[in-house]
Amino acid sequence: MVLKLTGSLLVTCSCGALGLWKAAQWKEHLKMMEQLKKMVLMLKREILYGHTPLGEAFGQVGRRTEGVLGELFRGTEERIGRGQGELFAVIWQEEVENRKKDMFLSDREIRELCAFGEHLGYLDLEMQEHTIALYLEQLDMSIGFYREHEREQSRLYTSLGIMGGLFLSIMMC
Repeated sequence: MVLKLTGSLLVTCSCGALGLWKAAQWKEHLKMMEQLKKMVLMLKREILYGHTPLGEAFGQVGRRTEGVLGELFRGTEERIGRGQGELFAVIWQEEVENRKKDMFLSDREIRELCAFGEHLGYLDLEMQEHTIALYLEQLDMSIGFYREHEREQSRLYTSLGIMGGLFLSIMMC
């Protein structure tokens, strides 16, 4: 009897922990999106107001940011600096693809991030500004969605984890 009770308690706790982990992932996703927005705003300032070349602008923004997004921007600067004649869009897409497993972004958001890089680098300053503005608008919509649903999703994941653990415990007994 004690063994069954202990097993039930462990199953319930571990399922509850799984629910808490999923809720934490939702929050991490939101944090990643907000950080990406800040970085794109910094990039916009560097390009439009500082008239900084694209590679250097990516490097400056990347050095001011920690984590996988900072690595993404620094890696992009490094590849541009090599001067091997690659198109910026190709460099950006490869850098995003190499780091996408470490980013808490959905497949749609990865595609949007890749598309963002397709229109930078070869257009005039005004078109780059429009590209950045469009991507910032997409980010704002995604961030708004995640903020709006953060509380309910956290509650849902936590409740489902605990209830699932209780259900499994009852089924095992």
